[in-house]
Amino acid sequence: MTLVTEMLVSGRKRREDLWMHFTFDAKENKTLCKPCGVAITGKNTTNLKRHLQMSHPEIHTKIQKTSNDGPSQASAPQQNIYTALVSASKYKIDSKEQQAREDAIAKWIGRTGLPVRTIEDEDFVNMMATVDRRLSVPKKTKINNLIDKHYEDEKQKFKKRLAAARRVSICTDLWTKKGLTASFLGISACYFCVDQNKADHILLALEQVAHPHTAQSIKSCVDKCLQEWDIPKKKILTVITDNGSNMVAAFKHTTAAAEEPPSFSEEDSPITESDSESSESEIDDLRYQQIDMDRTPCVVHTLQLVVHMVQKEASVKRILDKARSVVKLFRKSSVATQKILEQCGLIVLNDCPTRWSSTFNMIARLIKVKDSVCQIANNMGWDSFLPSEWQKLTSLHDLLLPFAEHTKTLQSDTMSMSLVVPALFDLLSHLDDFKQNTSYQDLATIAQKMKGNVNQRFASFLDTTDERFSPLAAAACFVNPTVCETLVDVADENIQELLKQAEEYVIRKSALPHTQDEDLSEEDDALAVAEEENIEKSKEEAPPSTSKHRVFRFLSKCRRRPRQRTSPNSIEQQIRKYREEELLQQPITDDDTGTDFWLSKNDTFYHQLKPFALDLLAMPASQAFAERIFSVTGDLSRGRRNRARVILARSAFLKMNRNK
Repeated sequence: MTLVTEMLVSGRKRREDLWMHFTFDAKENKTLCKPCGVAITGKNTTNLKRHLQMSHPEIHTKIQKTSNDGPSQASAPQQNIYTALVSASKYKIDSKEQQAREDAIAKWIGRTGLPVRTIEDEDFVNMMATVDRRLSVPKKTKINNLIDKHYEDEKQKFKKRLAAARRVSICTDLWTKKGLTASFLGISACYFCVDQNKADHILLALEQVAHPHTAQSIKSCVDKCLQEWDIPKKKILTVITDNGSNMVAAFKHTTAAAEEPPSFSEEDSPITESDSESSESEIDDLRYQQIDMDRTPCVVHTLQLVVHMVQKEASVKRILDKARSVVKLFRKSSVATQKILEQCGLIVLNDCPTRWSSTFNMIARLIKVKDSVCQIANNMGWDSFLPSEWQKLTSLHDLLLPFAEHTKTLQSDTMSMSLVVPALFDLLSHLDDFKQNTSYQDLATIAQKMKGNVNQRFASFLDTTDERFSPLAAAACFVNPTVCETLVDVADENIQELLKQAEEYVIRKSALPHTQDEDLSEEDDALAVAEEENIEKSKEEAPPSTSKHRVFRFLSKCRRRPRQRTSPNSIEQQIRKYREEELLQQPITDDDTGTDFWLSKNDTFYHQLKPFALDLLAMPASQAFAERIFSVTGDLSRGRRNRARVILARSAFLKMNRNK
């Protein structure tokens, strides 16, 4: 080891072919020429070669010829033992081990948005040498190429999945940085992946948009994204956005006349080859531009608008202001914070107006640490809540609790649209019960106002007579047996009308856009008839069984209505079997999901209903995924980093879509 160290710390090798003609005197710092005895100051090899060129040209020519022919055995730098051992143990550049580690580094840099030059940092190189000394750390150019390749490979993978998907839901959200220096539009897609047999939600694009954020600019970004990903608008079930006026205007329906492309007769003019090509391109453009997309408001955003009206009431505002003042005192005092941490391991929470269920979380935490708050506030000499105020705060907590619970459920990335209708009915039932049972008249009045606000804001989901009504949420609920089994026989005219509209919507939309054969074959028809006869026979012989599965509390109080029969035609026959056999005679456990239910069903009989049901069940109820883009990738847009737009969009895409 001593020899290796000496070789490492030694200086560069002397030119033996040059110094064989000279001798160096260290005391006098002079070099003597052996052939002629001339003394040259110092030992600079350039001066030595110049002396040979002027005084001994034959020796200089010999040295030059040796240098041009390549390093001789004597002049070649000798490799020390340590360098030889390390070089021999390195991975080969084209080995699988080296490539696997380079890909891992590229994915890390790509997803985190770190500068590519990070891998050339001395500390990073030393760290990788400690982790794996056999790894040759690649340069930034290679890593950048690997990131681009990984990005393109991921895009192609998701493009294939989207091409195979039957229907897609689009989610959008607009976000502006603090200081209004930059704004971004996030666009995502939710669909049922037929390759993996599960619902999936992916980020499509993260576009920087300029002010003002007009409806036209938003629509243009969405259209551009759909063209880039080759998603025809006829595949899109809905676009989920917040309730901003620009978002609402961006996806308004145009008139039928404006949508209709002009028609030409064959006698107008002869069609040339160029005309044919242009018409094909125009037809291709119509796939994206002439078909309007239905817009669905984000359910969670709308629920928060209902919750926020509570704070406008004077009596509630008074107690909430006092709660905020108490929280502020604790948050500003390190002594109080330390004491409450020692007593219960928790601290009080601030509320944020733009954060979902934030006020409820503040109230819930105060109630949870009530004893500690009272004791510490008393010791610190602060004003705290009176016993009557604690009681009212608890009652307000009970009023907001179901809204927070349903918000948490409905903000999932996938498979939550089918829960919207029963969740809304559950909230309406809760508000009725709260109004009757509370001892606070002002809170009872607020509950009544909240009920009216829910009915008004969610008329497009619950009121079939409203001009904005869309049966999409009701249809998603209908094909989810875990919630629909308790709704089918409920004796409520509004619920039954919703289910009727849902059935009509399923019948109308169940035929896939790319399906060629929509009718059953003769053998399938015979099989379907035989199965239907068996169903009728089994229903006559077997006693009716009632499922005890309950998802929402208000459904347990509903009365049953007599069953009705539907026509046994194709999709109607499938719906009839689903309603009368699957929902009413086969109990569904709490562990089952709607997707699991349909994946276990026969493709031959449910050849139309099953695919459409899986697509509906995959839908989200909110655009929380699009909002989550900016919390997950917030670091990528801080400072001036958002100016690298391509890198920002690439990093967000890789980070949001990993492990999918």
